[in-house]
Amino acid sequence: MVVYIREDDPQSRQIQTVAEVLQTGGVIIYPTDTLYGLGCDIFQLKAIERICEIKDIEPSKAHLSFICNNLSDVKEYTRPIPNHLFRLLKEYLPGPYTFILPASKQVPKILKNKKNTIGVRIPNNNIARAIVKEMKRPILSTTLPGETNAEYEDPEMIYRHFEDVVELVVDGGPGVLILSTVIDCTGPEPVLIRQGLGEWIN
Repeated sequence: MVVYIREDDPQSRQIQTVAEVLQTGGVIIYPTDTLYGLGCDIFQLKAIERICEIKDIEPSKAHLSFICNNLSDVKEYTRPIPNHLFRLLKEYLPGPYTFILPASKQVPKILKNKKNTIGVRIPNNNIARAIVKEMKRPILSTTLPGETNAEYEDPEMIYRHFEDVVELVVDGGPGVLILSTVIDCTGPEPVLIRQGLGEWIN
């Protein structure tokens, strides 16, 4: 199934359709401010396992992110954030950044790695944030499987390639082929792990 949603004006009925698919254990492909993402509800165990099968990865070793609507969502799934770090997040989010933070007890056990950290994102994309807001919990997200190629910019091509793999593709217009910038915030100072779309000056 394909759902067409305008990024500049997401309609509530369409957003509800996507949220219902996620809440009933479905896997979706949806737009962010970087690549289109492969996502599911963070509390749907079988959906998490399916994403890992699609990507051929283990949950505890996977580069999976929590897509959040705002910083209040982030705080619920991470340990207490110091004031200086909170100001940093507020400066860069929403935006094309993934911040690695210590995980809270709210994070499902299947998603906890040896370092007990998670990646969190607040994309500068109205569709992604509207879905999360409707669900009232984050989307577990990762990049599409295989090598990133020009087809991943086009939602119609994405649908043709993955229609038998996922329940729903959200067509939010053309995507981009650049990953997010990843910042590790688990140490004394933030450390750039991967330079992506977001400019990092710190």
